[in-house]
Amino acid sequence: MSHHTVKDGYKKLVDRINRFPQGAPPSELLFKILKLLFSEKEAELVAKVPIKPFTLAKAAKLWNLSEYEAEKVLNELAQKGIILDIIEDGVQTYLLPPPMAGFFEFSLMRVRSDMDQKALAELYYQYLNVEEDFIKNLFVQGETNLGRVFVNEEALSAQNMLTVLDYEKTSHIIETASHIAVGTCYCRHKMLHLGKNCDAPLDICLTFNNSAQSLIKHKIAREIDREECKAIIQKAEAYNLVQFGENAQKGVNFICNCCGCCCEALLAAKRFGMLNPVQTTAFLPQIDTEACTGCQKCIEACPVDALELIENTNKNTVRVNTDLCLGCGVCANNCATKAISMKRRPEHIITPIDSVHRTVMMAIERGKLQNLIFDNHAHLNHRAMAAILGAILKLPPIKQTLALNQVKSKYLGWLLEKTY
Repeated sequence: MSHHTVKDGYKKLVDRINRFPQGAPPSELLFKILKLLFSEKEAELVAKVPIKPFTLAKAAKLWNLSEYEAEKVLNELAQKGIILDIIEDGVQTYLLPPPMAGFFEFSLMRVRSDMDQKALAELYYQYLNVEEDFIKNLFVQGETNLGRVFVNEEALSAQNMLTVLDYEKTSHIIETASHIAVGTCYCRHKMLHLGKNCDAPLDICLTFNNSAQSLIKHKIAREIDREECKAIIQKAEAYNLVQFGENAQKGVNFICNCCGCCCEALLAAKRFGMLNPVQTTAFLPQIDTEACTGCQKCIEACPVDALELIENTNKNTVRVNTDLCLGCGVCANNCATKAISMKRRPEHIITPIDSVHRTVMMAIERGKLQNLIFDNHAHLNHRAMAAILGAILKLPPIKQTLALNQVKSKYLGWLLEKTY
């Protein structure tokens, strides 16, 4: 394989990326992508950073640079969208995000001249849409999903709105965000360079909280207020786009407005629908066969082909494939006769409490929990350990057992014994 001849810095960077629960399978295409995004020196430096957020002092020590020199490198990486620089509890920290949702998207969230975006888009397409190993690894490995679909609130009845949980609503994410930004949709921008994009808007990708703060600072995304954010959601709904965001109850960092023809998550949902690649909403459309005219507008609007026409002698109607349906509500909003209503699914949808909880669950399922707890490039501080172990203690006992088998930590075993 040609990637065996790649410079050592890029090999180490691939190893570092694959310590994330959602990694990036090595291939010739991946190395070509990384060469466009990182200089060889940057690859060597980034390969050394911890998984968890780190300080300037930590980076300087790892890189054997002065803090002045390290800060200059970190700022350059943040300007390129590779490193996020965030402020937590008044302390400046840095974080290498995973490829998705992370620096793959950030590279195309604005038009830029410091790299060949057309060449990058072509490589992304081959790596993500043709080769498919990355998408399978990201979306169909393990039970816990990286992202989840948000139900269109306008498709819900007044009764449903009384029972819908706050974290299930896009409006709640907007109202509680500390920072909000909008950038170019990575997926449609990629397809634009290939001549495969649809007519849905480009400037419609939303980020929130600490991620938005960093992207705003480096002009990767534009800061907006809550009213403009809500208007963007309404615009997205007019194009039958699906709100797909971070799979967490609190601290949601992104909500993409996705189409079924360009966007990675919905393409994965269509290709691997039976494997549940994305977390659905807690709702399903219900068809009133008496009111349904069989006009097929809902079928045309569905982004994942979850509706089908049933031809009958007396009257054609529509049927929902519940194994494929996202529960987004796009179909209900396109039904002129109001024959489609959204009803609660019979099964309970489990949403991780926050990104730490989700990351721990994904790491356990993918056999990578040890990478979170025993980060070779950083000392475990009490705060990080408490966050990780706190998330483990919220898991079902069977997953706690999986965690123990991977970590083989006497301390973790003792802690779990004390809990039950």
